[in-house]
Amino acid sequence: MPKQAVLLLAHGTPETAGQIPEYLRNVVSGRPLPPQVVQEIQHRYSLIGRSPLTDITLQQARLVETELAASGHPVPVYVGMRNWRPYIPEVVRQMRSAGVEQAAVVCMAPQNSRTSVGLYRRAVEAEAAGLRIDFTESWAAHPLLIQAFAERLRPALARLSAETGSPVPVLFTAHSVPCRTIQAQAPPPDAPFRSAPQAADPYAEDAKHTATLVAAQIPEISQWYFAFQSQGASGGPWLGPTVEQTLDSLAASGVKTLLLQPIGFLCDHIEILYDVDILFRSHAQKLGMRLERPESLNASATLARAVAALARLGLVRLTG
Repeated sequence: MPKQAVLLLAHGTPETAGQIPEYLRNVVSGRPLPPQVVQEIQHRYSLIGRSPLTDITLQQARLVETELAASGHPVPVYVGMRNWRPYIPEVVRQMRSAGVEQAAVVCMAPQNSRTSVGLYRRAVEAEAAGLRIDFTESWAAHPLLIQAFAERLRPALARLSAETGSPVPVLFTAHSVPCRTIQAQAPPPDAPFRSAPQAADPYAEDAKHTATLVAAQIPEISQWYFAFQSQGASGGPWLGPTVEQTLDSLAASGVKTLLLQPIGFLCDHIEILYDVDILFRSHAQKLGMRLERPESLNASATLARAVAALARLGLVRLTG
């Protein structure tokens, strides 16, 4: 029987503000960034202390490992990061050195995108050599993922509705990406005759599908909306509407209290602890609106069951 393992992939985050310049170079593949952009990111990190993304992802890996062992698949679960330590190539080499021959790979970003999931996959395959991998492309509609988000959202919605004495609308969010990266692309001029254009990226539809399924789990939701958050400052137009635009519109329509749930993120990190808890909340307050959010999935047992289920399927496919 080949030696098997599971590899979880995530974005990665620096431990200190001093590491941010190096980290940002990794994020943008070495392209130069204006000093003011670096300083702004350092400022944001200083306001939240540090991002717990790596620590939480390692905790999630241990939960998945426990879940797999309990279900009869006792295999090690590794964690690799695309933009910071432990880097994906280093972890894949570590797995090969440990004798791992087959690995189920799950990206901790449920919605598939060429600009995120595709880059993670290429990083793994570049170091795989003889290591056979099964890569989960998308799990935006996995029932246990939907259940995990609903488990966080339902009590927060009930509490906020009770406090306000009226139904509270919900705003679902996912990280924005540059529009150019998800549009259908024509084949290059030197492509073979009759080459088909590259299909549009599924990311936007994946994200909205996740939101739709979560909302369907909670009939108490009176109204819900969707926005893309954390747009970048370069690369042309980014997917919208933005959270700020949506808050402006909802405030103008008379909404006084809003519950925001990010459904593209599986744990706390800067896009939640700063963008949501500080930036969006401050924007809402200026509009006379109260903005709250449910607890992030983090150490959710249901999330661990979802990832373990995906990993088991991958391991079975590798031995089939």
